[in-house]
Order: sequence, then structure tokens, then C-alpha cells
Amino acid sequence: MLAKRLGYLYFDTGAMYRAVTLAALRGGLDLTNEAQVSDLAERLQIDVHSPTVQDGRQNTVLADGKDVTAELRSSIVDANVSRVSSYPRVRAALVRQQRAIGERGRVVMIGRDIGTVVLPAAHLKIFLTASEEERARRRYQENLKRGDTLAYEDVLASMKGRDDQDSARTISPLRPADDAVCIDTDHMAAEQVVDALEKLWA
Repeated sequence: MLAKRLGYLYFDTGAMYRAVTLAALRGGLDLTNEAQVSDLAERLQIDVHSPTVQDGRQNTVLADGKDVTAELRSSIVDANVSRVSSYPRVRAALVRQQRAIGERGRVVMIGRDIGTVVLPAAHLKIFLTASEEERARRRYQENLKRGDTLAYEDVLASMKGRDDQDSARTISPLRPADDAVCIDTDHMAAEQVVDALEKLWA
């Protein structure tokens, strides 16, 4: 919503890790084999553009030129993306691609290490928070709209596991940058959050 208001590209960098996870699953790779998954990440060319299909997507994600946007939020990718994103070579390969997109300018970039690792000199850094229960409720509602019927309790358990993994990892752990503005969105509607962000940008 903020990107639309500003006329910027919306770029969720987590989509890149999901694209690698999806490619590894499709390729039948053993996701516990760090070398194989890392080799794949270093070969895979991922790009992000404004939506090319009017199906409710926020952007279009291409992996080696193929549109993989619709598959990135599946429950099987959800269950495996934290492992893939914990591998140092995977992160290094994708950070290079993320920076290249960020350096084009006019982008609202989101991810768990943007302000601390990917773009530490970004003009504005914002760390949005919400309880795991509220985030799981939001993801559950998103899943239902896509036809994914995974139970709320399973969504919550997956989210808690991912948070634990991402916060504890030694490479690019989940944490706000020292100069980030932190906003708790638990009791805010999406429009209220965007209003607050737009004021910070102005």
C-alpha cells in the first residue's frame, strides 16, 4: 500500500528465499544438503517487477525468467524456507541480487535483514512488529483467500518456529537496525499503518 501511494516498486525480499526453496523442492534436492542448495542459489537468477498479472499479487517474481509468484506462499515453502535462508552462501548470493534491485531506486523493500545487512544506508528504516498470534491470523486469512486450508494452529506453529530460527541464526539474525523506527501494528488497521509510514517518509 505504501509503495502504491509513493509510486514505488514493492519488494519483499523473502520472496527470493522462497523462490530458491521452491526451485530446490521442484528439483528434488535434499534441503539439508547445504552445498547443493547453496549451489542452486548461486545459479538462480531472480528478479522482481511490478505486477504483470492482475490476480491480486503485489509484484511479479521471476526465477530464471519464469513467473513463480503464485507458488511462493504455499505451505510446503513456508515449512522449509527458514532452513534454506539460514545457509550463509544462499544469503550472500541473494543479498547481492537484492542490493542490485535496491540500487535502482524508488523501492519499498521489506525483509528480516534489510536495515541491518542488505541496505544499511537506506534513507528510512522501519521495523514493523506484531504478536505471533496476530501475524498468524493474518497469514491464515491470506492462505484461505488462496485456497490453502492449513489450520490456524499449524500456521501459528510454523511462524513461531521460523521466528525462533531467524532470531537465533548467526548470519543476519532477525533484529531491528539501531536507527530503525519501530512500530507495533497489533491493534492497527493496515490503512493506519500506511498513514504512519507515509508521515515518516514525508
